[in-house]
Amino acid sequence: MDRLLVPPPGRPGARRAQAGGATLYQQVKDHIRQLIHDGEWQPGDRIPSEHELVAELGVSRMTVHRALREMAEHGILDRFAGVGTFVAQARPQSGLLKITSIAAETRARGHEYRCDLIRVGRESASLEAAAALDLHVGDSVFHAVCVHRENGVPIQLEDRYVNPAAAPDFLSQDFSRTGFSEYLVQSVPLDEVEHVVDAVQPAAEEALLLEIRPGDPCLVLTRRTWSSQVAVTFVRCIHPGSRYRLGSRFPVSGPQWFG
Repeated sequence: MDRLLVPPPGRPGARRAQAGGATLYQQVKDHIRQLIHDGEWQPGDRIPSEHELVAELGVSRMTVHRALREMAEHGILDRFAGVGTFVAQARPQSGLLKITSIAAETRARGHEYRCDLIRVGRESASLEAAAALDLHVGDSVFHAVCVHRENGVPIQLEDRYVNPAAAPDFLSQDFSRTGFSEYLVQSVPLDEVEHVVDAVQPAAEEALLLEIRPGDPCLVLTRRTWSSQVAVTFVRCIHPGSRYRLGSRFPVSGPQWFG
């Protein structure tokens, strides 16, 4: 059951939003972040209503509304009309500078992983696919689409094109047991990878598969790989921005690295 957590009257810092030099709405945001950081409000908890926060913090309804709206836009809170505002669940993060297994990442978090295969087959290369794979428009390519789920929730739509010359056995694999990426990494010696990240609004079909609204922001990781200068695959991994993060941590050394 959701808990409605209201700071008890007189709690030290309960009126913290009125102190300091920051703007009032920023102080409200800092106040809420501190409660989440301290563990008083946990992911999934329903927080006080705007009216209750106004009374508790002694600021205007407009100030509270702006603070909650901006925190929802940044994925810290989830707001549902007619239901309330909740502390958002932590978004899983995937590696950015290396090819990672989304299935392994999900299971490592102790969560259930599932992959829904949408299509796997051969088709004529579009202009975009041909350009990405150094082929001619109309050349034969493999096209595979799937939705990756964590605890039943779609977290990535994978839309992949594969060069048949680089991976001729691709279509004969049982992808209900092995992911597209896992198979290619294990069977083709990759020596070059290109990653590009964009913020986009999904197409109607993409939003439907991800079970989000067409206007919801997404992060798209576009990857191309090569083996001995032969293009292997071109894939777009589309992540709902409210459910997933992309990031990396790595050691640096020498003068070639700049902050």
